[in-house]
Amino acid sequence: MKNITIARMSAFVFFIMVWFQVSLFAISRDDYQRAEKLRETYSNKVFKTTIQPNWFDGNQKFWYRNNLKEGKEFILVDCRQGARGPAFDHQRLAEALSTVLSKTYVGQNLPFNTIELLEGGKILQFELDGRRWRFGLETYECLTPGGEAVAEQKQEPDPSQRPRQRTRRPMQNTTISPDRAWEVVTKEHNLYLKSTQDSREFRISHDGDPNHYYGWPNWSPDSKTIAAYQIQPGENKPVHRIESSPKDGGRALLHFNNYLLPGDRYDILEMNLFSTETKERIKVDDQPWDAFGVPRLRWAKDGKSFLFEHPYRSHQRLTVVRVDAATGKSSVIIDERSETFVNINYNPVQPQYLNETDEIIWSSERDGWLHLYLYDSKTGQLKNQITKGNWIVREIVRVDEKARTIEFKASGMEADRDPYYIQYYRIGFDGSGLVCLTPGHGTHSVQFSPDRSVLIDTYSRVDMPPVHELRKADNGDLICELEKADAEELFKAGWRGPEPFCAKGRDGKTDIWGVIWRPRTLDESKKYPIIEDIYAGPQDSFVPKSWRDYDSNQSLAELGFVVVQCDGMGTRNRSKAFHDVCWKNLADAGLPDRILWIKAAAAKYAYMDTERVGIFGTSAGGQSSTGAVLFHPEFYKVAVSSCGCHDNRMDKSYWNEQWMGYPVGPHYEQQSNITNADKLQGHLLLMVGELDDNVPPESTFRLADALIKAKKEFELVVLPGAGHTSGDWFGNRKRWDFFVRHLLGEQTPDWNAAAP
Repeated sequence: MKNITIARMSAFVFFIMVWFQVSLFAISRDDYQRAEKLRETYSNKVFKTTIQPNWFDGNQKFWYRNNLKEGKEFILVDCRQGARGPAFDHQRLAEALSTVLSKTYVGQNLPFNTIELLEGGKILQFELDGRRWRFGLETYECLTPGGEAVAEQKQEPDPSQRPRQRTRRPMQNTTISPDRAWEVVTKEHNLYLKSTQDSREFRISHDGDPNHYYGWPNWSPDSKTIAAYQIQPGENKPVHRIESSPKDGGRALLHFNNYLLPGDRYDILEMNLFSTETKERIKVDDQPWDAFGVPRLRWAKDGKSFLFEHPYRSHQRLTVVRVDAATGKSSVIIDERSETFVNINYNPVQPQYLNETDEIIWSSERDGWLHLYLYDSKTGQLKNQITKGNWIVREIVRVDEKARTIEFKASGMEADRDPYYIQYYRIGFDGSGLVCLTPGHGTHSVQFSPDRSVLIDTYSRVDMPPVHELRKADNGDLICELEKADAEELFKAGWRGPEPFCAKGRDGKTDIWGVIWRPRTLDESKKYPIIEDIYAGPQDSFVPKSWRDYDSNQSLAELGFVVVQCDGMGTRNRSKAFHDVCWKNLADAGLPDRILWIKAAAAKYAYMDTERVGIFGTSAGGQSSTGAVLFHPEFYKVAVSSCGCHDNRMDKSYWNEQWMGYPVGPHYEQQSNITNADKLQGHLLLMVGELDDNVPPESTFRLADALIKAKKEFELVVLPGAGHTSGDWFGNRKRWDFFVRHLLGEQTPDWNAAAP
């Protein structure tokens, strides 16, 4: 009896200890709320982060408005003099305006946001309460007593001030000839030439049928030739999605859309030429090809020939072909090949076709780095390599054919800096005269003056707020400093930014770059679990490089984690060899580099616990995060994967074939998360939007099915009505809960209990 009593007491004491430990260390709603409100905590606490120039006086002067903690100020910059200062005496104007309107105004809170400076800056004009006011800036006398009524109208912004957007130029597919004499019409799968002047009509193709129809007519500039394709349609198979909870109620809805998967048959195109004079057809002697889309034709000004780009479906070859419009004979002008892949779909450095000089500025990784080359577009002769070195061109900003110069973005050229930082350069067509236009230590963006004589250079780093400078656009020389962002209030609010970190990759030589977020209440005497935010899609690099006053990874860190992000091998914006790691190898995801990078960070910071490492990601990041716990369970213990592409045979063809290769081979199956589901050892949470039209939802469902068949434990969250997503607020909470339970080993809030 005594032993039973002691046993009961021991059990009671153990229960109290467990209860006390859980109560003491459980994550509360307040902890979550503080983390969730971090964005709000940090908002509106950084000033002078952007400059929006308003040009005048022959584009030699501009003004901009600074928003300040106390209000705002207007700044005037004289580019000729290299002078920057207040656009006017703010307090004096406030006093003058107060007198005129019988109200009290202060200099740092004037009641307007835009101004005009007239007569070389001698007169200030602004609108207030529907009236236009002018004040002389020598005497601050009101020149428009009572103001002038302003008609209410919507004013279009100055095109030069609109944000620059890179857009793909539309494909020329006109049916009316340039001389307006003819129209091409399609009837019964064939092409007809119809006069716009009378009723004459001529059938110019004769062998079209539903399986070999004609389309995509394209006129020569002299209206004498039509280029068109005979098309053998490819597979047109749908993917299906079920909307379980329609907004209007009723039965579930079935959605579907046509969706090409790797290995599906593409349209086959055969190019033909038709003469408007003879009405005869000439077949272009370039062979038919699988086509994901129709190539753009670039006609010579005289209409006697044209160029087009021919991408091969293997993604290992891309040619530029010249076609003689009279004979249909074709010749390859540029032949770009690779034993791995030519980055056809995601190359940001697009060719520049220069009609005036019959030249092409071409980009290639043939020497191991993405550089520019100059070609003769008539003969195909390589004139010269324009850029070279162990760095890459990121984008062509502008080509000046007259001056024969190129403005471009590049990264990796400056020594001892993060090789992903973007800087701007100018170079001659012949490779001479290379000059850096933006030398500051950071990643840059620029705004050119309308006449492109000067530029506003804005640069920052994740650990440094933006700096703005005015520089000469021809050589990058500093004209004057404009602003440094004011983040004093942000630092007072307890802001703790990420730290850039660099360590060696799997080869022991290559630098891997990333960032580290820590809790603001970091105690270096403790151990913190590590969570990696992963996206390893080869189409780009993904670690932030510029200043952000808030990042969601900082909120996650606030719960008691060290959060990291890095770009491992296989991603873009480094050397060709760095990028090639992804070739037929997407399951790699740079994980060997990431593991070494995290271990190197933990060797430097002892509070990082490499025994408790989690990982999360969406889309390709969903594939990689699940792959981390399947293929590297000795390191990654917990994963949360949203809308993952878990088998590359089940995702969009053009993305997966670009990196995994075509035709589809056994490596697709070997690298599938679904095929390897039985390898799961850690904790896995899968999330998917039931209406995902980017990565078909069945990719996640089939992984779940495979895990069940392998008798593995995991969690699955299906998001009704959601598309391609990380789950919004609910997915975020599920992700946080999963890491808190399985990495911190702590209780999460009872979300179904009434909130206190």
